[in-house]
Amino acid sequence: MQNPAPAFMKFLPLSPVPGPRRRVPAGDGGRERDIVVIGAGLAGLTAALHLTGAGHRVTVVDSADHVGGRCATEEVRVPGAGVTVRTDTGATVWTMPQLVESALSAVGKRISDVDPAFRVERLAPAYHAMFHDGRALDVYGDASRMAAEIARFAEAGGDDPAPRVEGYHRLREWLAEMFASAYPHFMAASFDSPLDMVGDSGTAGDLGHLLQLGAFGSLGGRVESLLGDELLARVFSFQALYAGVAPKSARAVYGCIAHMDTSMGVFYPTASRTGSGMGAIAEVMAEAFVGAGGTLRLSAPVTGLAVDGRGRGVTAVECGDESLPCDGIVATVDLPVVKGWLDDAGAPAKKRIIPTRSSPSAMVAHGAAPVEVTRKWPDRHHLISFGEAWDDTFRQISSPRGGSLMSDPSLLVTRPAFTCPDRIVIDAEGREWEPVSVLAPCPNLASADVDWDLVGPAHLAEVTAVLEDRGLTGISERWSVGRLDTPATWAEQGMIDGSPFGLAHLFRQTGPFRPRNLSPRLPSNLVLAGSTTVPGVGVPTVMLSGALAADRFTGGAVR
Repeated sequence: MQNPAPAFMKFLPLSPVPGPRRRVPAGDGGRERDIVVIGAGLAGLTAALHLTGAGHRVTVVDSADHVGGRCATEEVRVPGAGVTVRTDTGATVWTMPQLVESALSAVGKRISDVDPAFRVERLAPAYHAMFHDGRALDVYGDASRMAAEIARFAEAGGDDPAPRVEGYHRLREWLAEMFASAYPHFMAASFDSPLDMVGDSGTAGDLGHLLQLGAFGSLGGRVESLLGDELLARVFSFQALYAGVAPKSARAVYGCIAHMDTSMGVFYPTASRTGSGMGAIAEVMAEAFVGAGGTLRLSAPVTGLAVDGRGRGVTAVECGDESLPCDGIVATVDLPVVKGWLDDAGAPAKKRIIPTRSSPSAMVAHGAAPVEVTRKWPDRHHLISFGEAWDDTFRQISSPRGGSLMSDPSLLVTRPAFTCPDRIVIDAEGREWEPVSVLAPCPNLASADVDWDLVGPAHLAEVTAVLEDRGLTGISERWSVGRLDTPATWAEQGMIDGSPFGLAHLFRQTGPFRPRNLSPRLPSNLVLAGSTTVPGVGVPTVMLSGALAADRFTGGAVR
């Protein structure tokens, strides 16, 4: 891959440590088993590669006709523009790309072995942040470039740049220390009990260091105190929304996400056999999996599970009229879907399931805009438009009940053609169009009872009018939308409470308190992966979850 970032590799074990105490029982079949992985997203493909590399016979099934799950690149028809564009319909922010190499290494491959055309670019800047006072800030992973940008931003606001720059360097060091302590024993680890946090000297030592760092205080408060500027603090704390909590409410340990974004770097696949886009990540993993002897079945929706007479183990995965016998499964779908299958199979949870709270959701619109319009916008891959209100609007979308749409929205605009000009398409009249996507955070379905079929188009019109006022001239009139995803469409895809971000990272849903990937409440050979189990939400974290799920079968073979 291009643009490697070796500076942070010393903080980054490429596979989970330490191993969990509980394993899936070996059963009568010995070590080699028939395992069905439900879901061909990054979590499922990571698990499948590790399981295949350990000698198991693995079948991956997915209801979609393509791989990628919540990290896919799809063709979107835009009738108003008369074109079809390739659009990232899920995640657009990719950090820790070396986890892909780690997954492929389980079957003895590197990315270059599987797809010599695969190329990755580190986005510089990762984001372009625009604020209500007219100022803007580019966000770089390189410390010197970021320091210079912060100095320029401070001077534009009439502030002394020296304290801001000094605060940034202290913030960067603090985030790096926290990541180094949190990654090996908390982010890349399974848990069987809260006691696992002190189960060995390494884990206990890292927990103590996190306490010394103030990891369980307020993320937003700590970042703002270091930088001395509320607007700057947003750039290094908005990532808490990925974890489903408002920055001021988030524990400081979620600064690890900010560290991955703003120090370790944001990356993007610029080329592959299937073209540029986030979906190329899953494509190269799927190709390696099939090449290693795995079976991939797309357009194969799971309709249920078969369990043995005592409800202790899953014996088959039902895909329509076909039954796939198995010795175990890895389920990457959201936990309520798994519970529904078990209830239908007559194997309800053995104990009461603790109520969970989902992350806020998002309305995401995908379409195309004329290049003659977009060339007037900031030339950046990711544009973040921050509203003046901040804490209030996050409270609006993250309230467990009585949530509402953001009254002063903060929005993410994605323009992949800035990084990959091959994404620009030409219509029948010779006009150039580029794909443009807009994400507006919003409450999930449990938080706010919104009729999205009615409200969605109206809210989108409001959002585009806001972006027009904030400087994206022409977006309200010239941007044509081809696809609109809302909490209602996410719910139709089986996502908990209509949120693509899974369970919120409240303290009671974090680390050892998050639903376990091998739970005594579920059949003994059913392992969870994805955003409703450990370690949590996001591209790198769900890949870790897949490796951790495989580890429950292999007994440490993935390390």
